[in-house]
Amino acid sequence: MLAYLRKQMTAALEARAALKTEMDSVLTAPTAENRSLNDDEVAKFNEKRDGLKAKDIEIEEYRTKIADLEGDEQREQRAAQVLAEHQQAGERRERVQVISEPETYRKGGQTSYFRDLFRAQVKGNRESIERLARNDREVQEQRALTTTDGAGGEFVPPLWMVQDYVALARAGRVAADRVRPQPLPPGTDTISLPKVATGTSTAEQATQNTAVSDTDATTSSVSAAVTTIAGKQVVAQQLLDQSPINMDAILLADLAADYAVRLDTFVLTNNAANKRGLLSVTGLNAITYTDATPTVGELYPKVADGIQQIHTGRFMPADTILMHPRRWAWFTAQVDTAGRPLVVPVANMPQNVLAAMGDVISEGFVGTLQGLPVYVDPNIPVNLGAGTNEDRIIILRSDDVILFEGTPRSEAFRETKADQLSVLLRFFNYAALHSERYPKSISVIAGTGLITPTF
Repeated sequence: MLAYLRKQMTAALEARAALKTEMDSVLTAPTAENRSLNDDEVAKFNEKRDGLKAKDIEIEEYRTKIADLEGDEQREQRAAQVLAEHQQAGERRERVQVISEPETYRKGGQTSYFRDLFRAQVKGNRESIERLARNDREVQEQRALTTTDGAGGEFVPPLWMVQDYVALARAGRVAADRVRPQPLPPGTDTISLPKVATGTSTAEQATQNTAVSDTDATTSSVSAAVTTIAGKQVVAQQLLDQSPINMDAILLADLAADYAVRLDTFVLTNNAANKRGLLSVTGLNAITYTDATPTVGELYPKVADGIQQIHTGRFMPADTILMHPRRWAWFTAQVDTAGRPLVVPVANMPQNVLAAMGDVISEGFVGTLQGLPVYVDPNIPVNLGAGTNEDRIIILRSDDVILFEGTPRSEAFRETKADQLSVLLRFFNYAALHSERYPKSISVIAGTGLITPTF
């Protein structure tokens, strides 16, 4: 759960940075023209500022939750340390009665070489350090051995730095965190929204006292089915009891990290009725870029086309561009005829550039393109198209897509596996996606121009 919350806070911080960039961009034209903001600019500036305030509150809530969980971890570690010290005190009382102590780590003895190795290196336990030193002297006195197998090497065990274990690398949930979040309502498996299908009408009155335009509106609805994303891991009780670190916390954190990937994939690519991902929405703006030798100069107008189709079909502006990290890297690799980069850091005060570069990261906000923030998401597929080597660029008005998400639950059950002395760890959550409220809020660029880029 702690790793999940940290990812959530990182996403919130990235979203805040994007809002700050958008708010600052509102001031660009008035500053350059040395004038006051007009009404539209004031409204947009206030909207972005309110968004920043709300995001700050969200970030503070994450910070508080993370601090609480970190405090819990520290208390658990302290309790484990006290328990270990108590056990060591019991060992000291037993050893007081020994008159002539045999080999330190003899077969069938009361002390463990591996346990002392852990306590000495991780906790700095004085008695463990002394026993290890005494064992070194005993070995040296017996014969000259080396670390070669067959000549003593078997008695030099590998060092396992368990506290610095290598977690499995996983992507985050960039797209899922960009659309509008809503808490999942309880007690339902479908969330339906009423929709005005066709509207009323107005027209110029032919003459006074004649009939005015009269068209009846029609209605329909759009539905989002609630889906379950879940995973489990069965762990031996011995592993939980004997491991020097909390294996249950590590495995549950990994389940939570994989949940983030699956939810993001659900938002991007799911293709089932009432829960279609962004790439599968019926009636979206489809822009095709076909080219055997793609160039950024040809792709750039396609991005403009995707933006204008949202303007003209939704009558509201787009606010987000999503692409795979490899596509953004391809953008940043482009140069003009003089070898100068077309994507440069904002701090360089660029002139006539293709895009502006933000943070250099693997996922999240990376810069701006045609005035819109660009987010890279490693979960965007790269195996699409006839050659199974294409990715996609998604342009959208993110507020028109709603992701309903419940509270993730992590649980441990001993009873169900008691007959085999195992513990079942379980992580799950419920989610529903409304992506088809306004299909024209989404533009997708596809085609052979988005094959695997070369550098």
